[in-house]
Amino acid sequence: MARQTGFSKPRRDSRQIMVGKVAVGGGAPVSVQSMTTTKTSDVEGTLAQIYALYGAGADIVRCTCNDAEAAEGLARIVPRSPVPIVADVHFHYEMALAALEAGVACLRLNPGNLRKPAEIKLVASEAKDRGVPIRIGVNAGSLHPDLYEKYGGAVPEALVESALYELSLFGEVGFEDVKISVKASSVPLMIESYRMLAEATNVPLHLGVTEAGPPPAGLIKSSAGIGTLLAEGIGDTIRYSLTADPIEEAKAGRQLLEALGLRDRVGLDLIACPSCGRTEIDVISVARQVQDALEKLKLPIQVAVMGCVVNGPGEAREADLGIAAGKHKGHLFIKGKIIRVVPEERMVEELVREAQNLAKEGVEARLAAADENAAREAEMDRAELLELKGSDVNNSETKVSLIRKRLAEEGS
Repeated sequence: MARQTGFSKPRRDSRQIMVGKVAVGGGAPVSVQSMTTTKTSDVEGTLAQIYALYGAGADIVRCTCNDAEAAEGLARIVPRSPVPIVADVHFHYEMALAALEAGVACLRLNPGNLRKPAEIKLVASEAKDRGVPIRIGVNAGSLHPDLYEKYGGAVPEALVESALYELSLFGEVGFEDVKISVKASSVPLMIESYRMLAEATNVPLHLGVTEAGPPPAGLIKSSAGIGTLLAEGIGDTIRYSLTADPIEEAKAGRQLLEALGLRDRVGLDLIACPSCGRTEIDVISVARQVQDALEKLKLPIQVAVMGCVVNGPGEAREADLGIAAGKHKGHLFIKGKIIRVVPEERMVEELVREAQNLAKEGVEARLAAADENAAREAEMDRAELLELKGSDVNNSETKVSLIRKRLAEEGS
């Protein structure tokens, strides 16, 4: 049964797939996606952007996987990301296989530039074995040349045929965990392509106007295309493709869904890390305590609860306020800067108090009131944690070794 919306048309019935822990299709809430603009090999920079996107409303984040260094970066990023990571792959099927080794939650393949059936089916088979879904990402600007010739250009029929052909290749190896996009920079072309595709298959659909451009025009085009389809009940996950900071994409997507009544509005914006082997606290429990306490205060701030001081303040540096755990301590930070170190048993209490002060006084005033010894104490705790548990608690380097081995085998 399709989930009802505030519109006259119910949402389209679609199969449901799981991108990590995020359900897509099958009546699940429409999810928001965005894509990092950093080099994926820049692990810390990419993670910082992922956390910022998460804080801005992204449920799923895509990262490019265009070379071995990017694949190795994914192996280090995936276990530390607060949201499922999709690997964006073009031209080289080996990069898709490497991304699977890295542990990504989903692949995006463009059938216009990854064309050999044997390679496509190999990737689908390996994804099937790992329970990893794939997005067939058709783009009007990069269709197979044969389709341009057959239809005389990029028309809805060409985009849909491209998607369904790739889907048929997946079907040959029994792979069904698929979502599809048929994007175009032309809003009318994009809308008609998705309408046609929605009639042809019950696969969940990822909506977007590709290369929409900078705001405000990009926002208008994206909202026109995505909003029209959502109002018709079509679409299970969305991305604004803007020539702008990707944070603006996530914010716009969330705001559109709220405006259409497809996602609930929230006051407090709480982000939390997924936890890892270095974590010194029960992140889930602390996050729940913080959420319960701050939601009652209705403060319009973004707060981060991070499992350790090694990476926490840096990954969540876009948050207004946060707490990162050390050895029986909590490190309070504002915009990534440590302002005070408190006993673990008072972490939540002190975080709530600081949130109230921050809302009253503002960021600059609270940074000025920081304990001058806090940063030094945090660095000592960070060094101690690294010495105790090492720098690779998520076994990322094991995955990197598998990636290198796999790429070497494929290359030979």
